[in-house]
Order: sequence, then structure tokens, then C-alpha cells
Amino acid sequence: MSFDLSMPILVVDDYSTMIRIIRNLLKQIGFENVDDASDGSSALVKMHGKKYGLVISDWNMEPMTGYDLLREVRANPELSQTPFIMITAESKTENVIAAKKAGVSNYIVKPFNAATLKTKMEAVFGA
Repeated sequence: MSFDLSMPILVVDDYSTMIRIIRNLLKQIGFENVDDASDGSSALVKMHGKKYGLVISDWNMEPMTGYDLLREVRANPELSQTPFIMITAESKTENVIAAKKAGVSNYIVKPFNAATLKTKMEAVFGA
């Protein structure tokens, strides 16, 4: 595995149970340095204050969606290189295409487990 287990990861989801699940999955993989945000706006604030090695964001959130967050991150020169994994309950082809066009690093459809998350992360980091 070629990713740094000490790198900070930001989990963005408006559902606290989902944040806890993703945090636990990341811990199973070996990551301890995990922050969270409840929507895209608060995630952007955190990203301006700290450099994250990876953002894992839900698509459906209010007031700023994960898709809007992705577009903001990719448009910002300081943040644009941050690896970004989008999570959604919907596997709509048009959503996947829109996320790819916006520069998403990878895409996970719920439900998923630690093995799926690890595989998606390995694809992002070229492990």
C-alpha cells in the first residue's frame, strides 16, 4: 500500500452516523488522522486551514452539495490537487459523468465496506 496512513483525511457528510461509519472504515484500514465536516461550506473552511491528503464527501447535502464542493475545490489553485472521493446512494450514470467531468478522483456507491473503500483509495493513490 503506497499511501501514508498518517495523512489527514476530511470526511464530509450531513449525516453524523455516516461520518462515524466512514471514520470506522478508515480506522480498519489504518487511518487515524480523520476530521469531519457536516456540509460543503464547512469543509471548505477546514480545507483552507489545513492541508488534507484526501477528501471523502457525500454527494447529497445542504446547503452546499458534495458536487458543489468538488467544483469549488478543483477551481481553487491551492486545493485543486487534493484527491477527492465522492460517495452517493445513487448510481445514476449522469451523476458519475458529472463528477468525472468536475474532476472527482473516484466514486463509491453506498453501501460499501472497508475493502471497497481501500480499493478505491488504492486506485486514487496508484497503490
